[in-house]
Amino acid sequence: MATVFKNLLSNDVATTRTLLNEAIPITGTIVSGTYNDENIKNYAHGMFQSVYDYPYLSSSANHIFDITYGYSNDLSASANTQNAKKLNIYNQMAQVLVGYDLTGSVRKFDRNGDLTEGDKLDACVFLNYSRLLTKDEVKKGNYRLTLLSGSTELVVGDYGAQSDYRVNSPAGEYGVLYTSSAAVEGTGVGLIYYQAGVAVLTASSDIFENASTFSGTLAISGTADDVRSKWIDNEFNNTTELNSTVYFCRLNNNEFNYSSNPTYLSGSKIITKNVSSDPSVAYVTSIGLYSADNELLAVAKLSEPLKKDQNNELTLRVRLDY
Repeated sequence: MATVFKNLLSNDVATTRTLLNEAIPITGTIVSGTYNDENIKNYAHGMFQSVYDYPYLSSSANHIFDITYGYSNDLSASANTQNAKKLNIYNQMAQVLVGYDLTGSVRKFDRNGDLTEGDKLDACVFLNYSRLLTKDEVKKGNYRLTLLSGSTELVVGDYGAQSDYRVNSPAGEYGVLYTSSAAVEGTGVGLIYYQAGVAVLTASSDIFENASTFSGTLAISGTADDVRSKWIDNEFNNTTELNSTVYFCRLNNNEFNYSSNPTYLSGSKIITKNVSSDPSVAYVTSIGLYSADNELLAVAKLSEPLKKDQNNELTLRVRLDY
């Protein structure tokens, strides 16, 4: 125990921000094959389908993403299967990810992401990734989804998004998905919302050859089944933001050379002294960080005791991660 407290000055405290990335693969064998759809959960409401990494009735199963489908009012028809639900899904996703215009109307998803009168995505497949996979956000520029389109493999990715991404979404930053690394404006086939962890794919023949049945005869679960049957591979890097505060605890030569620990004395004598005239010596084993009203907030333990006397000075670096 120290006999004195020492105030930390502004130049004794530093903050850092570190981004940690983890590669996430979602193979077609997991999405459609390995477990005979025992890892696929459909619900009574029929509004989306959940995919797990293991049969979902198992206690070790982890939810990895949801698949759903919706369209705008322009495609609404009372004869369509689950018409109201498909409208509600599109509007709900658009409210959260695209927002409202000046008249208070919900904006549509836009092929270019510019929210003007350009090419709109009126029918969309939505992939909602779990926070377990995306963490704080999806890393820009490395999202790739490989699907079987007809007899060929089609790779959808946010090519060039490291430097070319949009910020005009209420849900954060997002990029345009293309089927070619050329990333020509106007050829986007979807959007990827990085902080929200949502991929939006156009439900058109650009990607799905059966897209014409999505809005009419197929239920949402049927559309999800069709998407999964075309799934070959999906990979991206997630991002975990690690914020740290570093405290530099400086022990000058004339400070902290004495301990108030009862074991420091034996018979009223300092046990670290051989001769009474010797300078006092202490061994630093821990550091306490206190609030302004002397409430202990955190304790840092040293890996081994450090000798401290009037002949040396120490600077101990304490880092709090959050």
